[in-house]
Amino acid sequence: MTEQPLLTAFHSDKLSLKNRVVMAPMTRSRADNSGNVPNDLMVEYYTQRASAGLIVSEGTYVSRDAVGYINVPGIYTPEQVAGWQKVTSAVHAHGGKIFVQLWHVGRISHPDLLDGRLPLSASALNPHSQVYTPTGFKDTVAPRAMTVDQIKQTVADFVQAAKNALAAGFDGMEIHSANGYLFHQFFNGTANHRTDEYGGSIENRARFFFEVLDALKAAGIDLGQVGVRLNPSLNGLFGMTLDAETIPTFDYIVKRLNDYGLAYLHLTEPFTDVSAIPYAEQHIAKRYRPLYSGTLIINAGMTQDKGNKVLADGDADLVAFGTLYISNPDLVERFAQHAPLAPADKDTFYVPGAKGYTDYPALTKAS
Repeated sequence: MTEQPLLTAFHSDKLSLKNRVVMAPMTRSRADNSGNVPNDLMVEYYTQRASAGLIVSEGTYVSRDAVGYINVPGIYTPEQVAGWQKVTSAVHAHGGKIFVQLWHVGRISHPDLLDGRLPLSASALNPHSQVYTPTGFKDTVAPRAMTVDQIKQTVADFVQAAKNALAAGFDGMEIHSANGYLFHQFFNGTANHRTDEYGGSIENRARFFFEVLDALKAAGIDLGQVGVRLNPSLNGLFGMTLDAETIPTFDYIVKRLNDYGLAYLHLTEPFTDVSAIPYAEQHIAKRYRPLYSGTLIINAGMTQDKGNKVLADGDADLVAFGTLYISNPDLVERFAQHAPLAPADKDTFYVPGAKGYTDYPALTKAS
């Protein structure tokens, strides 16, 4: 039987992975302590999934101002770094590799999560969404339009978070620049109405993002340990709306990323049907594979068959799986045996405790 592409090793000048199966970043809300410190339950969760070629952690806050959900870990305090050290040590002891996803939610937050402060964003535009606060779901508010000084501080926050990630033992880091969060808010013309050097033209709207990459390099961070996540055809989530400049913006970003020597570019296929939108791109991997010369990860709605096909077709180098990894900690082993996949319990995605988190049995222990 021909070996499945998903189960073949991957080697580039930046990454060496035992297979091409990536565990996608997923918020799980288990850091339910006052300091949002990774805990022993999280150590167990990630260790259970160490057979992935690469784990990308849940979104992890780079600063106090980056917070947008309860019970999500950060990487900006010594206690958080120490908690993550336990995670990375355990994953490495089981032969795994793990990147941390560095995250700033921007306007997808609430004063109740920020000690009364308004969230930060490109412009003072309410996304008209909801966020989960300590007292339940609340409507978003109009954020503060970031000053240039606040942008510079946030760049510095990402640099410090990257240093903290390496101190915590991560193999690398992924900059979360997708899904309607802070960098995406700058990219998108419906969220960014600025008239300074961070607004208007495509180059200006991408400036903040590239300043972070440039600052990481200037600080001595090896960009070969840095990945980037983008979602070019996101439409309707968190107030993000596609327009005629959206895809040209991402074309510009992706082409320019060729100059940075990153570990990878992590792209997401559309979350929703965008076929009726004339300027949307329905086939993200096929569009950006020819434009990007580095390692490409593709994500969203992937199955074993889809993943093998996208690799066989040459449209990506690695495939990321999200929900399947929640309920199948041994997803790689199940793929190898073409074994049935366990369903996930959506009611336990974001609640504290082991239920629906670490209690999904591995195949060898399944009844």
